[in-house]
This record gives sequence, structure tokens and C-alpha cells, in this order.
Amino acid sequence: PNELEDVLATLPGVLQCAAIGIPDEKSGEAIKIFVVAKPGVTLTKEQVMEHMRANLTGYKVPKSVEFRDVLPTTNVGK
Repeated sequence: PNELEDVLATLPGVLQCAAIGIPDEKSGEAIKIFVVAKPGVTLTKEQVMEHMRANLTGYKVPKSVEFRDVLPTTNVGK
């Protein structure tokens, strides 16, 4: 997940992101990413996926993207 988050963080307009594994019938587990855009920026799933495909090996590209207003964090910001 760190590699995916590092790649996604280089996309202009991304404020925060997180990658997790989710159950997948075909492969057992698939990657889902959560994205928080910077204020005033609108990102699309297509923009995110294009960026990920351009910067990652095919099998590492997430299967799912979800946009959020905020990501949950602990008291120390993680």
C-alpha cells in the first residue's frame, strides 16, 4: 500500500490518500484506494486510474477508487 499511496500522492490535486486490501472473488484480495482532493480541486476516477496505470505495474493498479471529504486519522495524524 505504501508504494501506491506514494504514487497517488504525486498526482496534482491529491491532498490525502490511503490504500487497503478488500475481498475479491477472482483473486482473493484486490486493492481499493481512498482519495481526498485538495480544496477547490475536482478529481475523477479516470484521472486517478490513468495516473496509477502510468506509474505502476499492471497488477498493482487498484481495482476501486473512492473519493472522500476526509480520511479517518488517529490523534497523531496517521
